Amino acid sequence: MERYEGRYELWDRATETAYMVREPSPSHERSSQALAGLVERIAAVRGKAIRCYGAMNLALRGEDGRLLRIMQADQSVYLHPDRADLAGRLAMVVGEHSFPDVVLEVDHTTDVRRHKLALYEAWGFPEVWVDVPEDAPRRRTPPGATIRVLAGTAYEVAQESRAFAGWTAAEIHLALNEQRLSERTVATLERIGAALGEREGTGPQDDPLLRSQRRQAAAQAVGEARQRLVRQLLVARGLAVGEGFPMAVPGFGAATLEQLANAAARCEDEADFAARLRGPAPDGGEVGLTSRGT
Repeated sequence: MERYEGRYELWDRATETAYMVREPSPSHERSSQALAGLVERIAAVRGKAIRCYGAMNLALRGEDGRLLRIMQADQSVYLHPDRADLAGRLAMVVGEHSFPDVVLEVDHTTDVRRHKLALYEAWGFPEVWVDVPEDAPRRRTPPGATIRVLAGTAYEVAQESRAFAGWTAAEIHLALNEQRLSERTVATLERIGAALGEREGTGPQDDPLLRSQRRQAAAQAVGEARQRLVRQLLVARGLAVGEGFPMAVPGFGAATLEQLANAAARCEDEADFAARLRGPAPDGGEVGLTSRGT
């Protein structure tokens, strides 16, 4: 079973049986894959990586050292993969490796509550989410998400996640089942990421992608402000201003604010503005800021 590459719910050595997974359906796989994408967005806002390891083996050894049972969750999430003891492992073994902070079970056609929850509890997994999708066939329970957190040696049903501080069961279910992320879910992900970042002393500025996007947005905002300044100065002077002016003017992006203001205050038209930004003419003549209209 350690080498078996197919999907299954639970394998037990003593009985030599395995609960096999039927051919995965889109509605079942959507939730587990969705969680990986949601967590990636939370991690970006937090400014620190969070890793999902999918349906990896979660195993327990017997007294003889051999694997006794193996389970596969639909998704396994580590909030601090840099601290987790998992490197190079085919399975997370209880007592040897770090527990996932959260495991997700998508209760599609199987009854997770009867087959696996008791084992998660006995083995000491800190937090289990069970989601019944909106479009799950042959549902035994109504659609919705249930969060179970370990309190001592037993699970308690919680309204919100302990690992992802403040993320409620209702919000998790909504996010896992949306075809497209709603503004409500995006706001929730930002809130959770910010809360986690506050714990860590990190934030969006620590994420390379968000940091790059913020730099680009800031540069764009500065460029638009410079463009507005030039256009307003020319309009105030009663000069005609074209649709694409002055962004298309050569040297506009590299010019200082002082150069732009001087050229806009002294030019006679758009062509003259462009000439004043070009500087001295190649023959040494005056085509700079004082060449015309001064």
